[in-house]
Amino acid sequence: MTDNARTHAPRGLPAPPPLGAAALPPGTYAGQVVLVTGGGTGLGKAIAAEFARLGAGVVIAGRRAEQLAAACRELEAVPGAGRVAAAVCDIRDPERVAEVFDAAEAALAAPDVLVNNAAANFPCPAEDLSPNAWRAVVDTTLTGTWFMTREFARRHLAAGTPGSIVNVGASYAWTGGPGFAHSAAAKAGVKNLVETLAVEWGPYGIQINGLVPGLVPHEDMTADIRGGLERSAPGAKDARQPALRVGAPRELGWAATFLASPYARFVTGHTLVVDGANWQRRSLVQPAVVPVRDQLGRGPFSP
Repeated sequence: MTDNARTHAPRGLPAPPPLGAAALPPGTYAGQVVLVTGGGTGLGKAIAAEFARLGAGVVIAGRRAEQLAAACRELEAVPGAGRVAAAVCDIRDPERVAEVFDAAEAALAAPDVLVNNAAANFPCPAEDLSPNAWRAVVDTTLTGTWFMTREFARRHLAAGTPGSIVNVGASYAWTGGPGFAHSAAAKAGVKNLVETLAVEWGPYGIQINGLVPGLVPHEDMTADIRGGLERSAPGAKDARQPALRVGAPRELGWAATFLASPYARFVTGHTLVVDGANWQRRSLVQPAVVPVRDQLGRGPFSP
């Protein structure tokens, strides 16, 4: 191999700074309260950790008390963290949503930032989706996000105070999501809320943005996602990304802390995709089409 060939060999995007590094000045969120739904596990917990590292008081909401308790202990140990609290909540229930905001205010203060991370999802051919399966995903991902967003905004509008919202989305809100019709439809709605509400609420000092993660492995990945990665050939999960690597949870946390920060006050109605350009990748020659049923190992459709 020539020196020129070695120089131009694919290397991918550089690794991010180490865990513990901060993307914003220390204390950026000192004196503020951040409420993160689905904050007891996975990417929600990683996002909460980066807000905590910058001095925020953090309230994590979720459906399982034991997961929230374990996450609180982790977040309290983050250097620079403010106070941490948890609230058990099913965001599909608007009355429980109101109670979560009351609990956050009682424990710390009224939230200045809301991160809508909670969602539901599982792969399924569209024709196999039952009404309950459809509702389980859409009611959590879209309707629950709306209930949280509405409650946050109404409180800030009544108080005359500014606020910031970050909605965690998905790239198939643009492209469609074969095998995930329920989730793709819901995430498209979440993206549209960002664009609609930024205009409605901007005059009152409330900004709202979206944040879309790419492939970011973490310890709380669902069994279907983990199984897909394990079925891949060694290194395939990296080689199939234009960045030649997957994302780190902290990279999503850094993006969230920026979007909600004083340094992004003129950024609203925008959805930021953090996936190393994977969702924009196209092949020069399209691969063979494999029906969703075959990809999921299901037999012919039978009503």
